[in-house]
Amino acid sequence: MNFFEHQAAARRTSAWLVVLFALAVAGIVLVVDLVAWAFTRSSGALVFFSVATLAVIGFGSLYRIASLRGGGEVVALQLGGVPVPEDTTDFNLRRLRNVVEEIAIASGVPVPRLFVLEHEAGINAFAAGYSPSDAVVAVTRGALDRLNRDELQGVIAHEFSHILNGDMRLNIRLIGVLFGILMLGIIGRKVLFYGGRGRDSRSASAVLLAALVAIVVGAIGLFFGRMIKAGVSRSREALADASAVQFTRQTQGLAGALKKIGGLADGSNLNDRGNAEEVSHML
Repeated sequence: MNFFEHQAAARRTSAWLVVLFALAVAGIVLVVDLVAWAFTRSSGALVFFSVATLAVIGFGSLYRIASLRGGGEVVALQLGGVPVPEDTTDFNLRRLRNVVEEIAIASGVPVPRLFVLEHEAGINAFAAGYSPSDAVVAVTRGALDRLNRDELQGVIAHEFSHILNGDMRLNIRLIGVLFGILMLGIIGRKVLFYGGRGRDSRSASAVLLAALVAIVVGAIGLFFGRMIKAGVSRSREALADASAVQFTRQTQGLAGALKKIGGLADGSNLNDRGNAEEVSHML
């Protein structure tokens, strides 16, 4: 299999994993229906709970995707990114800009907006946006301080592959779908905390039981969502690695960056665990 056949295979794998994500959503609906049937033995209740579950996931996903309509800049700012000025005189930031402009020429992609995650000591980067016109590339301060020029070039070329291959739109959609699945668990936790107050014991027990079911179903959805998200990331990351070599015409830079990630205590970890979980497939 040659290089371009590997690229095509990675794209087919990603498409299949997106289908599996949809099947995971169907599995959540099935679990909810099984619980509803166990308590009601009513086909009408199955229809109601199926529609309600899909509505929660669907509206949660649409809400999260709508909140990201500003494109990659919204994601970068959410993670604490600081814009890199075009006229910066800082050595590391100037080097970053020079490398980005070089890879933009090599890949034929417009120069994206640049952000630095100043409070992140780990080595990491991501590209985000809906299209090359609103794309951003963000790198951690650890990447700027710890990578030499060739290594930084390999990392940036890797991120340009995500822009060129359309991975960013897929990644933002996955953020939305994952949030939709999380909605069940979020609702369950809120109901568990507030729902039993001021009610009689029978009503309170029913509310708490529903909340526990929502939390369990949300946890199941999150588990499978993480698995599928990791699978999408793995196939796309392999394609981006190959494209990085295509753009830079050398392997030492990207290999050196990966070795440093493996050898450092901070590795590629981010301190902002809450937001990092949501965008982990982009990192």
